[in-house]
Amino acid sequence: MAFDTLMSAFMELMQIQHMLYLFGGVLLGIIVGILPGLGGIVGFSIMLPFLYGMDTTSALAMLIGMVAVVPTSDTFTSVLMGIPGSSASQATVLDGYPLSKKGEAARALGAAFAASLIGGLLGAIILSAFIVFARDLILKLGSAELFILGIFGLSMVGVLSGKSLYKGFIAAAIGLLLGSIGSAPATGEFRMTFGSFYLYDGIKLVILGLGVYAVPEIISLLIENKKISKAEKLGGSFVQGIKDVWVYKWIVARCAPIGAMIGAIPGLGGSVVDWIAYGHVVQTSKDKTQFGKGDIRGVIAPESANNAKEGGGLIPTLLFGIPGSGSMAVFLGGLIILGIEPGPGMVNQNLEISYIIIWSLALANIVGTGTCMLLSNKISKITTIPYGYVAPFMLMIIFFAALQATRSLEDLILLIVIGAIGTLFKYFDWPRPALLIGFVLAGTVETYYYQAVQFYSWEMLERPGVIILIVFMIVSILLSVYFKKRDSKKENLEDTNNDIKYTFFSGELIFTWALMAFALFALIDGYGLRFLGGIFPIVVSSLLLIFGVILSIQITSKKRQKDILSVQIMENGHLSSEWKTIWKNFLILPLFLLGTWILGFIPSLVILFIAIIRIKMNSSWLKIAIITSCAIAFLLFVTNAMTLHLPTGLIYDMYLGEN
Repeated sequence: MAFDTLMSAFMELMQIQHMLYLFGGVLLGIIVGILPGLGGIVGFSIMLPFLYGMDTTSALAMLIGMVAVVPTSDTFTSVLMGIPGSSASQATVLDGYPLSKKGEAARALGAAFAASLIGGLLGAIILSAFIVFARDLILKLGSAELFILGIFGLSMVGVLSGKSLYKGFIAAAIGLLLGSIGSAPATGEFRMTFGSFYLYDGIKLVILGLGVYAVPEIISLLIENKKISKAEKLGGSFVQGIKDVWVYKWIVARCAPIGAMIGAIPGLGGSVVDWIAYGHVVQTSKDKTQFGKGDIRGVIAPESANNAKEGGGLIPTLLFGIPGSGSMAVFLGGLIILGIEPGPGMVNQNLEISYIIIWSLALANIVGTGTCMLLSNKISKITTIPYGYVAPFMLMIIFFAALQATRSLEDLILLIVIGAIGTLFKYFDWPRPALLIGFVLAGTVETYYYQAVQFYSWEMLERPGVIILIVFMIVSILLSVYFKKRDSKKENLEDTNNDIKYTFFSGELIFTWALMAFALFALIDGYGLRFLGGIFPIVVSSLLLIFGVILSIQITSKKRQKDILSVQIMENGHLSSEWKTIWKNFLILPLFLLGTWILGFIPSLVILFIAIIRIKMNSSWLKIAIITSCAIAFLLFVTNAMTLHLPTGLIYDMYLGEN
C-alpha cells in the first residue's frame, strides 16, 4: 500500500506542469541563495502570496524546490566572496573562501555541490524512513534533552576557538548576551535594550551574520585592492572537487546524518548544524593544520550537513506542526495556505502529499545541483575582477539585505556597529564562529532551560538521554583542551614576528576590557529583573568576566604584545601594520549611513559607487557612470518586484515628502 502510494506520488509530480513549478522554485532559490544574508525565510516570504489558487502538487513542488536549493546556491558567495549567502553557509566560508583566494574556487564549488547533492538525497531518504518511525523517537526528547543538546552545540566552541580557549569562551558568551537582547522568554521583560524600541525584538541574525563576516572581509579586500583570487585563472576543477568528495566519502556519510538529525530537532538545527558538522570533522581529523586556510574537508562537511538538514527539518514540521527552523516556520505557513494540516495525519490521510514532498526534495536537489554546476563557470569569474569594482556591488547587496530585517535606518546603524566588532575580531584573531554559535543558540538554550527546570527540576540530570549527552559533551571539551595544549606547545617553539612594536596597553587588552564592560552592563541589567528574566544574562556575563580576567592576565604576562590596534595587513601589495589604514576604509560605512540619513539610500549609493571606483580603480567617468547606472537599475527593479520601501532621507521627508 505504501509502495503504491509512493509511486503514485512520483507519477503525479512528474507531470510537466508540476516539474515546471519545481524548476521555477529552484531558480528562485538559486537567486535567493546568491544574494548574501537573505536565505530561505525571505525567499518563502516572497513566494507565499503566489500560492493562493495554485493546485497542491505544483505549490509543494515550487516550495520544496526553494527549500532544497538555497543551501546549495548560497555556497557561491561563501566561496567566492567570503560572504555567507545565508545562515546555513557560515562555516563554509572558513575554508571555501581561502580556497578561492588560492585560485581553487572551481574545486571548492565542485566539492560543495557534490556534497550538497549527496547530503540532500540522504536527507530525503532519512525523511522517508522517519515518516513512519520518527514520531516515537522525537516525542522521547523532552526539554531537558533539548537543553543539553543546546549546551552540546556550545561545546563546539572549544573546537572552533583557534589558539585560545578563553577567547572562544568569551566570544561565545558575547554571542549569548547579544542573543538575549530583547524580551526574556520566561517573563517578557526587556533586557539590554539601551532604551531603544528597535532592540525590543532583539538583534536579527541576518545583521549579525553580515556584520561579523561580510563587513570585515570587504574592508580587508578594500585595503588590499586586488583581485579576490590571486590567480588569473581559476585553479583546480569541478571534477577535482567531485573526486575530493569521493576521497572523503566517509565525512559525507557521517555529516549528512548528523545534519538530518540536528535539523529534526525543533529550533536547534537551522543555523548551527553546519558548525556542528565542521567542528566534528576538525575534531576527528588527524591533520588539523590546514583548517581555516583552505582545507577541502572544511567545505565538504558543512555542505553535506546543511543540505541534509532540510530533510530532517521537515520531520517535525510535517509530523507535529513544529517548525525546525525559521524557514520551516514560513514553509508551515505555506502548507496552511494550501489547506494542508501538518501532524500525525500526514502519515495517514495525507500520505501521498508526504511522498510528493519527499520526491520533490530529491528531484530539486538533483535539478538544483545541475543548474548550479552549469552557472558556476560564469559566476566564478567574479573572483578575477579587481575588487575595486566588486566592492560597491557587495556593499549594496549587504546594505540591502540588512534593511530586510525591519526596513529602518536602525538596521544600518546596527550593521555598522557589529561590523566594527567583527573587524576587531578578525584582526585580533578572535573566533568569529564561536560568537555566531552563541548568538544562534541563546534563545534555544534559555527557553529549554526554563522548561526543563519547570517540568523536571534538578531531576532532569537523572534522565538517561541527558546523562548520555553530558558524557559526549565532556569528552568533546576534554579532547578540545588536550589538542589546544598540544598545539600551543608546538607554537611556543616558533619565534614570533620581531617587526611589531609592543606595549603593556595593547589593542587586544583594551578590546578584552571593552567586552568585559559590556558583560558588566549585562550583569547589572540582569539584577534589575525578576529571577527567571535575569538569571541567564547574569550567569553568562559572570562567566565572561571570569574568563576576561584570566585572558587579561595571560595577555599582560607575555613578554611581547602588539601595540594598540597594530595588525599585519597587506595594502596595495605592501606589508603594513598601521591601524589607521583599517579604519580609513571602514569609514566608508558610517559615511554611507550619514548620507542615507540626509539624502536617502539611493543617492548615497550613487555617491558610494562613484567614490570607491574612482579612488580605488581610477576609472574613467564614463565607465563609472555605466557601472553605477546598471547597479542602481538592478536595485530599483528588485525593490519594485519585492514592493520594498528604502529610506528616503531627511531632505526628502522635510521638503519633497510634503508635496
